[in-house]
Amino acid sequence: MTTSNESKKRAPTLRSTIWLYFSVFTAVILILIWLFQIATLGKYYELSKRREIISASMKISSSFDSKLPKEFRSLVESIAYENGMTIAITDWAGNKILVSNYMMSSSILSSENSYRLFEYRNQITSDPNSQIFLQTQNEHGTNEILYGTVLSKPKIGNSGYILLIHASLEPIGSTVEIMKEQFVFITLITFFIALFITMLLSSRLSSPFTNITALAHKMAAGDYSVRFAKGSYAEINELSDSLNYAASEISKVDTLKNELIANVSHDLRTPLTMIKAYAEMIRDLSGDNPVKREEHLKVIIDETDRLSVLVSSLLELSKLQSGSTNIVQAEFSSSEFLNGILEKYHLFSERQGYEFVLEEDEDVKLYGDRAKLEQVMYNFINNAVNYSGDSKKIIIRQINKPDTARIEVRDFGVGIEKDKLPLIFDRYYRDERTKRDVVGSGLGLSIVKQILESHKFRFGVLSEVGSGSTFWFEIKRSGVQSNESKSSNSKSNT
Repeated sequence: MTTSNESKKRAPTLRSTIWLYFSVFTAVILILIWLFQIATLGKYYELSKRREIISASMKISSSFDSKLPKEFRSLVESIAYENGMTIAITDWAGNKILVSNYMMSSSILSSENSYRLFEYRNQITSDPNSQIFLQTQNEHGTNEILYGTVLSKPKIGNSGYILLIHASLEPIGSTVEIMKEQFVFITLITFFIALFITMLLSSRLSSPFTNITALAHKMAAGDYSVRFAKGSYAEINELSDSLNYAASEISKVDTLKNELIANVSHDLRTPLTMIKAYAEMIRDLSGDNPVKREEHLKVIIDETDRLSVLVSSLLELSKLQSGSTNIVQAEFSSSEFLNGILEKYHLFSERQGYEFVLEEDEDVKLYGDRAKLEQVMYNFINNAVNYSGDSKKIIIRQINKPDTARIEVRDFGVGIEKDKLPLIFDRYYRDERTKRDVVGSGLGLSIVKQILESHKFRFGVLSEVGSGSTFWFEIKRSGVQSNESKSSNSKSNT
């Protein structure tokens, strides 16, 4: 049932969508051609003729001089010839002043129809707008248009004048029939051209997406070696680049996830094996021997502590990444912060022979979650202890800047390879050289990254193989607005 519903709700394909839109576009174009070239051609022709008449009337009216009405014959003849009209100018009584010779024999303004001039004159002078626009039909059934308007009204010493323009509306029925026949062929040709273009365009556009979809299914199935090919369009290329990058990053995540499982399994298996072994020894061998029993119990307790640290670190990292841990920021002294941390390493320094050197700058007020930042320092120092090598010297340095205080933890141990610098803050990464003589979970730097990113503090590492490493971060000084910056999990500028 679910499969059936999903198939019913399936979105239309790109190919069908292009075909639909292109078909609609073609249909709209053909409909517009039909409307403007066939269905409304007669009306449009008539309106066009009316505009020509109005334009001719305006040209004559703007140049007409009532004192010299006959001087405009050449202008009238020219306008009549250019537009296929018959033009007449009469006086106010209806007497002809001049009539253009063009089409005069068939015009209602010809000499044979002189009696009508007086009739038209009465219609014009009785019209409130002083003009007429009549559509008539001659004895041959041809439609005609007659336009009349007042050129000048009668005045003392000057007779008024009236302009009459007559034009024939040529029959266009046969033209329309021819255009209808042509339109059928145009429709068929346009349809097949649209079909061809649509098939070509839809294939060209949908093929890259089809290929990308097929490869995406492979990637979803776990094959991260797929590579998405680029196409002929910028959008396809950007999508391919993004998917190739996603496949590469997911592949890295998958590899690191497997490494995490292997590392955590190893860290869990080793103490569990030792706990079981020493518990069996207590049961079978040292149960009645107080000295041996205490020794074996100490091993069990140490390994249990190691397990507890690992589980706590995993839980802490999970909380930080989910955002369920609140960052409570407050003001505190840089000197108290650093000296308080080193005091907790005093006993460890005496027993293990490590030298912790504090190089302080001037005491300043810092602003942040002190407890979380102390956790950052413990992780940096413990990391330095694990990789300090035979030197056993660790320098904690404070460098004041205008807006921040930079805290550095430097060791002189084995250092970090250049290609591994981008990985050390990753939650799945763990160096195979980690020592077991110091309790740790292997997730400390991942926790550091989450804490400093939640503060929006800059941080990073500088390292050279054989010369040791310097881990650093910058704490915002109290009363100073810090700029949001991206965390660095590789080599950073000092």
